[in-house]
Amino acid sequence: MRTTTALQQLAAISNGAGPGMFLRIIVIAAIVGVVLLAVVLLRGYRQ
Repeated sequence: MRTTTALQQLAAISNGAGPGMFLRIIVIAAIVGVVLLAVVLLRGYRQ
């Protein structure tokens, strides 16, 4: 339920001319996810 509330608040913030902050948060989260995935995969190949 908290996630839904947080997403609704983010959607309300980005009511400006464009996607704004909401899109930035999504892109940053995606980049962080890719970096973490790369770290996990590279650690697995070292062993």
